[in-house]
Amino acid sequence: MYLEQIHDPSDLKKMNVEALPQLCEELRTFLVDQVSRTGGHLASNLGVVELTVAIHRVFDTSRDRLVFDVGHQCYVHKILTGRREVFSTLRQMNGISGFPKPRESAHDAFVAGHASNSISVALGMARARTLQHEDYHVLALIGDGALTGGMSLEGLNDAGASGEKMIVILNDNGMSISRNVGGLSGYLTRLRNSPEYYALKKRYRKAMGGSLVGKKVYQFSHSVKSTLKKSLLPDSTFFENMGFSYLGPVDGHDVEQLINLLAEAKEMKGPVLLHVETVKGKGYAPAEQEPGIFHGVGPFDPLTGKMAKSGSPSFSGVFGRELLELAKRDHRICAITAAMRDGTGLTGFADELPDRLFDVGIAEGHAAAMAAGLASQGMIPVCAVYSTFLQRSYDQLLHDVSLLGLHVVFAVDRAGLVGADGETHHGCFDPGYLAQIPGMTVLCPSSFAELRTMLHEAIYECKGPVAIRYPRGGEGAYVENAESGSGATILSRGNDAAIVTYGIHVNEAISASEMLQKKGIHVSVIKLNRITPLPEEELIGMLHGIPCTFVLEDCVASASVGEHIAALLARRGCAPQRMILRNLGDHVPDQGTVEQLYEQYRLNAAAVAADIEEALS
Repeated sequence: MYLEQIHDPSDLKKMNVEALPQLCEELRTFLVDQVSRTGGHLASNLGVVELTVAIHRVFDTSRDRLVFDVGHQCYVHKILTGRREVFSTLRQMNGISGFPKPRESAHDAFVAGHASNSISVALGMARARTLQHEDYHVLALIGDGALTGGMSLEGLNDAGASGEKMIVILNDNGMSISRNVGGLSGYLTRLRNSPEYYALKKRYRKAMGGSLVGKKVYQFSHSVKSTLKKSLLPDSTFFENMGFSYLGPVDGHDVEQLINLLAEAKEMKGPVLLHVETVKGKGYAPAEQEPGIFHGVGPFDPLTGKMAKSGSPSFSGVFGRELLELAKRDHRICAITAAMRDGTGLTGFADELPDRLFDVGIAEGHAAAMAAGLASQGMIPVCAVYSTFLQRSYDQLLHDVSLLGLHVVFAVDRAGLVGADGETHHGCFDPGYLAQIPGMTVLCPSSFAELRTMLHEAIYECKGPVAIRYPRGGEGAYVENAESGSGATILSRGNDAAIVTYGIHVNEAISASEMLQKKGIHVSVIKLNRITPLPEEELIGMLHGIPCTFVLEDCVASASVGEHIAALLARRGCAPQRMILRNLGDHVPDQGTVEQLYEQYRLNAAAVAADIEEALS
């Protein structure tokens, strides 16, 4: 077993090149075995096995800076840089992260979790190297899906003009999470289909470089060739016109060829773009056949690829089905997603109403601005996006949607703690930044029934921008349906204390009140159906005369709903004797199950009940 001999990249460099294909097969077997137990991002990592091996063969990532885009493809890198023996802790609490993390290893150059920033970050590192007169290599590894994000093009534009020595590796597999869309994807497809030209170019340059006469012939023919290429192969000059030396396309599963081209890129001056063609899910038949499904998976049977079927409905699925039914009856309703049609529950919408489903690729800012354009012309756009990615469109929310008071509905999926994806993916900021958007209404369903009701309310009863935030997964014991238009609902009445909460946390609040009831402590549970704008008069009336108020939420403290409630009560001269704001503080939680994180941050029912009991005593 070659893999067992690899403890850090220096061991890889000692291996014979002939042994590397076998090492790659062992890496794939290891990946399938491990991810089948822990869950994680499988197909994307299977696709970059040879590429990652080649990178570590040519470069020293303890000094050279390798910047991953998103980081869905970093598992092989982690295995080769000393984390193989702890790989069973992947995405577990106190285990290794599923994304690059500088705190975890010197080989992880930069944090990753969101798309399209790698070229910008790498260029910053390259410029720092130049300014500090140091000598190391800088690489950005970006997928063609992330290349659809506007920031990646901004980075390419600046990097190409900079003249800085850096390498951009374009991992082209025709996928982001779902199948890629858009003009850039089509361009790369055309470019992939003419690799023979670049193979000929390499052979010719090598043949002519051996003598002085040959070099002069090459210089003359190079100018002629450039003119002909722009006429005959206009697509191929896109990156070169931006200032990059272009290499490729190259077979991303030929490890020896990858090593040679990376070594060539390493010696070149200025910015280089290496175009690598890979197969997402390579080497594991179920993942090759269904790369979207195997992009991010839970535990599965490694022999068959079969996953355990939960059978449980989710907020995402309920949203998607309800939106489809509404759209069938109203031709003004359209749906927008940013490369997440499956994750946001819009697959059925795409199948039945494809003309009104717009998948814009990994471009959340564009999605929000386009939604504003649709709304300005009388359509009712519903933009479905994860909370952690919606923050990428803050400017568009403010400038393009809010200033004109446009009626755009944002379905904010994965709100709150999300579990194993960890700190880059928790949806713990949107209560604060959405409250800053003038005219914004934020609705918080606690059950599937409320999601259906609030979606209808958002589309037909609310004015201006509206957000509906809901968590990952399914509903809890609370399955009731709040009255449409109500800002808050009292679920239980008591005069000793009050728990104010919203969304899925209502289940912890109800359980805490039941625990306290057994001890003779009577608690009011107040569920906010709307957190922006706060239902001030309703809330003040419900809290009147109650000495202790406990606000429970899984967002960061700054600009939290609890802070807004505390300010409201103080401003109106009706602050309680004791007020407890329970949230995530000023920390972004790491990875772990939602239940583990609730316990760690004292957001679960037992901790809430204990804290209220202590406060009253």
